[in-house]
Amino acid sequence: MYGAQRIKNNKLIAMAHQEPEAKIFACSQSVHLAEQIAKNYGVPLGKVTFSKFSDGEFQPSFEESIRGLRVFIVCSTFPSADNLMELLLMIDAAKRASARHITPVIPYFGYARQDRKDKPRVPIGAKLIAKLLETAGATRIMTMDLHADQIQGFFEKPVDHLFASTIFLPYVQSLNLANLTIASPDMGGSKRAYAYSKFLTSDVVVCYKQRKAANVIETMELIGDVTGRNVILVDDMIDTGGTLAKAADLMIERGALSVRAICTHAILSGDAYEKIENSQLSELIVTDSIPLKKQSAKIKVVSCAPLFAEVMQMVQHNSSISGKFLM
Repeated sequence: MYGAQRIKNNKLIAMAHQEPEAKIFACSQSVHLAEQIAKNYGVPLGKVTFSKFSDGEFQPSFEESIRGLRVFIVCSTFPSADNLMELLLMIDAAKRASARHITPVIPYFGYARQDRKDKPRVPIGAKLIAKLLETAGATRIMTMDLHADQIQGFFEKPVDHLFASTIFLPYVQSLNLANLTIASPDMGGSKRAYAYSKFLTSDVVVCYKQRKAANVIETMELIGDVTGRNVILVDDMIDTGGTLAKAADLMIERGALSVRAICTHAILSGDAYEKIENSQLSELIVTDSIPLKKQSAKIKVVSCAPLFAEVMQMVQHNSSISGKFLM
């Protein structure tokens, strides 16, 4: 009996030292992307249900044990605010269910444009969201192409900030475009454009724009020559589409052969689809960090699921992820 008990105890000790299993769950608006991530990761998507009350309130419930495990919760926090609230409630539920590690995987980090006070008496929304995630119980954050890099510093927990260039650059290279020029649609994105141009050994041009109100451009000028060039505009997100449409039209006027755009997050609000269709853009290349509202012949979607799955595997096995950064 004593020998059998000792063997059993040794097995329990060995199991305790094994790497804990990881499970992947999704908020309701990010299920498709989470399914693709789980498929690439090699595990089934975890089961979670949402109970809804008649007044619109909802409650998530994990339908399988997560005690002692690493939990990845996939959720892009684009509007409405219900997406963010779902994520916060799921993090809290995972904490109270004794998950060992809780990692929100946020392909699109909403409210990132509110990274500073740009006028008196306004909030710093991105900082508030960071505090909410940590207070809910997040132990690590994984996201992609933040609107402002300094948002990483708003967290006291580790942040894995991935770059979509890892998946965009191979696609750009497959186009085999001659006389390639990388362009930034505004001064703030020039760093991103220069990083792409360095990798692709291409020229760079920059658009200078002035706004008279949010999402409304007053003037736009082009810094650089695009005559006889195939231009690719690079940005982290596309919202109303006004900037990219205006930039593409301006570049064609200045002699560009073609204009494409790369945007990580396809918010595409208002009449953005119509603006893209009616613009001089040959193609708009985006990721699936936000699901498209409708299809368009001009929009090409490159999935970010393999990138997230691979990095999640590396995090689970405590491997270095520095090799995944091309920029």
